[in-house]
Amino acid sequence: MNEHQKEDAVDPPPTQRRVAKRVTMISGIAILFIALAAAVVLAADALLLIFACILCAILFYKLSEILARRFPMNRTVALVIVVAALLGIIGIGSWAMAPQISEQSTKLAQEVPAAVERLKTTVEQHPIMKRVVAELPPPEQIVKQMGDMVPNAGLFFGGVIGALGNIVIILFVGIYFAASPHTYTAGAIRLVPKARRSRAREVQQELGNTLASWLLGKSASMLIVGVATSIGLSLLGVPLALILGIIAGLLDFIPYLGPIMAGVPAVLLALSISPDLALYTVLLFLGIQLIEGYALQPLIEAKAVDLPPALVIVMQLIFGTLFGFAGVALATPLAATLSVLVRMLYIEDILDDRTAQKRSP
Repeated sequence: MNEHQKEDAVDPPPTQRRVAKRVTMISGIAILFIALAAAVVLAADALLLIFACILCAILFYKLSEILARRFPMNRTVALVIVVAALLGIIGIGSWAMAPQISEQSTKLAQEVPAAVERLKTTVEQHPIMKRVVAELPPPEQIVKQMGDMVPNAGLFFGGVIGALGNIVIILFVGIYFAASPHTYTAGAIRLVPKARRSRAREVQQELGNTLASWLLGKSASMLIVGVATSIGLSLLGVPLALILGIIAGLLDFIPYLGPIMAGVPAVLLALSISPDLALYTVLLFLGIQLIEGYALQPLIEAKAVDLPPALVIVMQLIFGTLFGFAGVALATPLAATLSVLVRMLYIEDILDDRTAQKRSP
């Protein structure tokens, strides 16, 4: 064997080295992707909790920024004022309405199964609907399912204590994030190669502005829907109007599915009184949703991001299947985040298509 043959036997040809390098790179990327996917699945609750903390921090930061701009002051002082004002409003409102809310919550848990039982009895009188009624679960199971859903509204930790713990964590971590956001954003930017850090800052700023605008608009919408629902149900004479209005306002955070979830107990209670009242209750919820859809929602989308309804519902189904009720609740801001990332990092940077710009306010 000559010297060239010995060298070929020791060192593989350049083509084989390139193929081996690509195979190694692809295998490494595949392993990294699988590891990240496993981490997302195994740590889904923690990741959703962190995302909720970030949303809270963005809301606090935006409110303090607006206050500091309107009344020239240090932003940290403005943040203290914002947090104190929100806690004061929540504390005073809870102290003033706690007895009524507690009483109505207890009555709601009792009235809903009774209303379901009355509805089943009424519907069973019609032969066509009798087969459908037979498929419905018993009222006790419905109560259990509702009871399981309410404490799991946070779904990061189980039970009522866990849900309260989630709220405390979100508030405190959100305050810390909002107090010194540059510490955390600068650390995240440093993970990006130097040549891309300028673009990373643009993406980060766009994400912050989009989520802040969406949160401000959605907070105003939730307040309006809650107040309008309570007043409307009170005028119609539907019992437990206050707690039903609070539920409607909170569930309005979830587009499309939230109003349906809020309307079901109200319609059941109204139906237990009279079919006409149930019809008026349905019309009330439809009217509020029409006003929100054609007046409030366009204002939110003009300031934030325009998400097609079908996309939002699909994202709710996907995240709901993967992460439960918390995934449904956070599906819209997650979809807005993904929309910005896809537009800026894929469409604009990779495809070099700058025509699909974000709609100006």
